[in-house]
Amino acid sequence: MRATAPASLVPCACEPVVEELDALELLTLDHLSHEPRARDLATFHPAGGLRIRLAAEDEPPRLLHEILHEGEARVAIVALQGKRIFITGGAGFIATTLGRLLVDENEVIAYDNLHRDALSATDLAEHPNFTFVRGDVLDAEHVAEVAAGATHIVHCAAIAGVDTVRESPVRTMRVNMIGTYNVLEAALGARDTLERIVDFSTSEVFGTHADNVHEGHVSTIGSVGEARWTYAVSKLAGEHLAHAYHDELNLPTVTVRPFNVYGPGQIGGGAIRAFIEAALAGRDLTIHGDGSQVRAWCYVDDMVRAVLLCLERPEAVGQSFNIGNDRSTVTILDLAQRIKRLTGCPGEIVFQPLHYADVEIRSPNVAQARELLGFEAEVDLDEGLERTIAWYRSRQLASA
Repeated sequence: MRATAPASLVPCACEPVVEELDALELLTLDHLSHEPRARDLATFHPAGGLRIRLAAEDEPPRLLHEILHEGEARVAIVALQGKRIFITGGAGFIATTLGRLLVDENEVIAYDNLHRDALSATDLAEHPNFTFVRGDVLDAEHVAEVAAGATHIVHCAAIAGVDTVRESPVRTMRVNMIGTYNVLEAALGARDTLERIVDFSTSEVFGTHADNVHEGHVSTIGSVGEARWTYAVSKLAGEHLAHAYHDELNLPTVTVRPFNVYGPGQIGGGAIRAFIEAALAGRDLTIHGDGSQVRAWCYVDDMVRAVLLCLERPEAVGQSFNIGNDRSTVTILDLAQRIKRLTGCPGEIVFQPLHYADVEIRSPNVAQARELLGFEAEVDLDEGLERTIAWYRSRQLASA
């Protein structure tokens, strides 16, 4: 059904001045107002079952940015404009998702050695506001040179992934500790322009049993000599560094602890990618261990919204935040069963012995992010899996 042009649009008293609104934004404003506007919406075709929702009263005012999720138009908002945003690990999964959201209104500089490359699967590199610089966070002088003049820094670069970490524990610790130090020093060098630096830590700082953990929960690292824990201990050291630079040197740092992020564009290892790729190929889905391990899965759009809030909100400075979706907490067996069902996979779920230390349960308490940032995960597990499966299926078709 074609949407007809509204008779009138009335601005609210608190309505921001917005130029060159597109059809979706105008239709959204029309739901909120009643006075005439000149723009014609007759050519706009809404998605079936389109719904418009109001932001909560306590959400901070920011610019409109549209994100469509199936039948619902969620008016997500990006406040940053005209900023110079330096993202380490900028070719990675979360970083490219963030970059795509920021690049229309800001200069985005992605810094990466392309150890993993999600950038090539996007059109981000073609955007006139986007610059890619190939480099390594272990090169302190180069990091400082590229970071000069940045207003915001997002430090995503790291060695991650259980298999990679177990194979290269020395490199893991060098990149995650020395690399983080180099980025913080570069931030100091840019302090005349710097407004915020967000450092990525990890939920693994909580150890093997992290059930409903809050930010002040005692961090617990596994036994010395078990290579898997070099990732957690190196990220925890980086987190301590970031807090020290804030407390002693007044650097505007924020730390985020992601809990099992997934979604379209994901590269590297991980259970969701492994299960989906196997399912789409019609193979068996292999679980390492008995499948009783518990994880809370966070869709990448929710993770990126949290990072935006950390970049924008003054309350974030000096804090650490758990970022995840406790409503999407399931066992690995449950996850495999869901993906098998959603893909129609004819294969079986099979089990293999687990030959390394693993986390029994990992589920966040996000009360601090909710209270200080207004963050709440929006995408539940089945919805996120459906979108992720569709993305992997499209790539499979494109490469056929």
